[in-house]
Amino acid sequence: MKNYPTNSPEALARILAMFMITDGEMEAHEIESMESLNVYEIIGLSRKRFIEVLTKYCDDISDEAENDGTIHLLSPQRVNEVLDVITDRSKRLLCCAIALDICKADSAISDPEMLLLRHMMQHWQLSLEDLENEFIRQ
Repeated sequence: MKNYPTNSPEALARILAMFMITDGEMEAHEIESMESLNVYEIIGLSRKRFIEVLTKYCDDISDEAENDGTIHLLSPQRVNEVLDVITDRSKRLLCCAIALDICKADSAISDPEMLLLRHMMQHWQLSLEDLENEFIRQ
């Protein structure tokens, strides 16, 4: 799997790419959501560079396919490897918030998306309350 520098925009993009394909489908709503939320600007990547990271992630997981073509999108080892590149708490919170928005883009959070979101938050020791405290100002 491609290695990106710790806490880099590309490392964040790879996590978001993981969310975009975790249910086995990439929806136009997810890309539209990213554009409407200015995600590329927020994480510090161009749209083109994000697509390059997404494509590379897809290549990486397809290279890991079993002989029969089975791909384990939610392999804990691979997921943790991708997550562990983000160590900064504020970037983790931002990534969780954006991932949640991507999951909600089609008005329904699929079971694989929910499983991945829960795993990410547990792995990073974050709660919904942490997200609320960070992003909802009173």
